Amino acid sequence: MTLQADDRDATIAELRIRLAEAEDTLAAIRNGEVDALVIRSAEDDQVFMIEGDGQSYRTFMEAMDTGASALDERGNVLYANRTALALLERSLEAIQGRPLRDALDAANAGRIDELLQHSSAQRHSLQLTFENGSGEDRHYLASSTPLRVGTVSGHAVTFTDVTERVRAEATEQSERAARAVIASANEAVVVCDRDGVVTHANAAAQAVYQRSPIGLRFGEAFPLVFPSATGLLQADDLVDMAVSGSAVQGIEAVATDAPDVKDFLISAAPLRVAGDHVSGCVVTMVDLSQRKAAEQHQLLLMAELDHRVKNTLALVMSISARTLHSEDTLEGFHRAFTGRIQALAATHNLLADRSWSNLMLKDVISSEFAPFVEQSTGRVTIEGLDISVAPRAAIAVGLIIHELTTNAVKYGAFSNDTGTVSIRSLGRSADDHALEFVWVESGGPPVSEPTRKGFGRTVIARSLQYSPHGRCDLDFRPTGVVCRFSIPTEDLVGERKLFGSTAVTGR
Repeated sequence: MTLQADDRDATIAELRIRLAEAEDTLAAIRNGEVDALVIRSAEDDQVFMIEGDGQSYRTFMEAMDTGASALDERGNVLYANRTALALLERSLEAIQGRPLRDALDAANAGRIDELLQHSSAQRHSLQLTFENGSGEDRHYLASSTPLRVGTVSGHAVTFTDVTERVRAEATEQSERAARAVIASANEAVVVCDRDGVVTHANAAAQAVYQRSPIGLRFGEAFPLVFPSATGLLQADDLVDMAVSGSAVQGIEAVATDAPDVKDFLISAAPLRVAGDHVSGCVVTMVDLSQRKAAEQHQLLLMAELDHRVKNTLALVMSISARTLHSEDTLEGFHRAFTGRIQALAATHNLLADRSWSNLMLKDVISSEFAPFVEQSTGRVTIEGLDISVAPRAAIAVGLIIHELTTNAVKYGAFSNDTGTVSIRSLGRSADDHALEFVWVESGGPPVSEPTRKGFGRTVIARSLQYSPHGRCDLDFRPTGVVCRFSIPTEDLVGERKLFGSTAVTGR
């Protein structure tokens, strides 16, 4: 606050009076006229006897282990001992007669104002923080008590160094927080000292070998093998590197003797509690079992995809070559080849939609009828074929049904407006090695066995012969074509015996 000239002069005059009173008090002490120093508080009065020569008052303050200063009631410095002056980094001449707050930074100045305000009637304390010449924070407990020496009223202010206590409390708090973090971590967390001995381990770490590792060297507590390190890297080497100050990130390891989880991703980092001093290391062990399982599954899928692509390409090449030999014109080849590839694609679409699993026979059959049978005609019925089959069986059945359907459109039940097709399950074969079902045409033109055997009949006869128990037999009855299917039992993924019939409709 800015003072007017008159107010400033009055303040200076009053300060001079108080300094004169302080000098009178000190002179009285030197002359032996003051026997004691009385510090008043709300609870009681503290009396300090002053004896000896004229320097006994200052000798009394200088003998104190803590920083000590005497202030008048306005907070101006009357005297400060060497400890207080070293803390403030000021000389007595520089601060004597001036407010103590002027010797402090802004933050501590405000705290001193608060301290003196609350200690006008009784003792009050609060904490201050100073930065020393090395850039480290030092913490002091500043205490103020009402003081009266002779005719001078004011404050006795002391500064007690509590840095070690504050640091110990901070360390303890950090330790509690660290333990809470370690305990709540999902992955295994291990803390080792500089000798590599485990000092802390959370529940996940103790579960690796189902025992407490505390007190053991890390390599002894967690026997690990590093496949990518050709035997040169050992578990204790990670700890040694971390303790020396070098962090290690993401090393794959195998806990060969662990009862459950085997694969881990290991990381180790230096543990610095105070400053740059490394007091140990922290090792994390991330469970890789799910990732390894996913990688293995992906490899299997890739191998399966490669196998299926090769098989499909081989099948396409065979269809192309066989169709070429069985057709007399380019137009005929194009029509027959395209139809067969479309039949193959329809089955593949169903397999893709179901991730190559749980494909129903009735869905395979329905997809092949769809391009030829009008919606809601009721000319096709399927009975008892809500049965899941393996992909190879689905592809074979799809190709056969396509050949039967195109033949029925050209010459059989679908070549007029009255013919129908019934496809029904016959159950298991007598030897239980196959599931049998039958295609029966009726209501179409009279049928006789063709004199020319085309590729379509080859597809029907051979598509299911990948297994000794798989086959497909054609019978050209006058009333309509009958085709009997045998699907190997090993290709039945699941069988549900449902009764009744399902009408199949198409576009």
